[in-house]
Amino acid sequence: MSNIRLFFSRTLSTDMTDILDKSQSHYLTKVMRIKESEVFSIFNQNGEWEAKILKISKGNVEFKTIKQLRKKESSKELWLAFSPIKSNYQNFMIQKATELGVTKFLPIIFDRTVVRKINNERLEKIVIEASEQSNRLNVPEIEKAQNLKKFLKSNSIDLIFTDLNSNNKKIEKAKFSNKPICIIIGPEGDFSEHERQEILSFKGVQALKINDNILRSETAVISAISIINYVIN
Repeated sequence: MSNIRLFFSRTLSTDMTDILDKSQSHYLTKVMRIKESEVFSIFNQNGEWEAKILKISKGNVEFKTIKQLRKKESSKELWLAFSPIKSNYQNFMIQKATELGVTKFLPIIFDRTVVRKINNERLEKIVIEASEQSNRLNVPEIEKAQNLKKFLKSNSIDLIFTDLNSNNKKIEKAKFSNKPICIIIGPEGDFSEHERQEILSFKGVQALKINDNILRSETAVISAISIINYVIN
């Protein structure tokens, strides 16, 4: 069995045939040098299947699913609300957060956010590749950028506020409901005071000081997710 895993956005079921897109076909045939009759894994949020290559023609790979390897998984929704940062750091942050189990990314434009445009298409490619690599089934969603007020008004969540000014270094698991858990990470210049008060007034928020040191955004994200995973798992 090959260790190649590919995400497939369309419906999957046993004994079905379909054709991979151009980029995936190129990856299998030109990068991985896979041949007709060889097998690989193909997955989406509904499960994972072993697939056999039926035909390679004009750069297109036709495959057939042979058997289901894993069924749909249910897991706690873990969201990340974050301030956009420079692309190379942001790409790393999104990749690692995906590997650690984040199910939805919500870019927030704060008062002190410097980078105010996001390449969603690029981020979607990163989360797919990270999901393929990390053996997960569900690929995280990426929402369009929004302001803090809209985010707080439109989401019913258990909010974890990474607050450098807080003295709290523990999360109370008992305070979690069945709602998604959402970690909110501020911009590199920190939250403004009125943003901080707005977040603290949100019903169901828990403030958390993840470190006494001032962390880079990508470091804060990895630290916060690791803490939450430890608490809930």
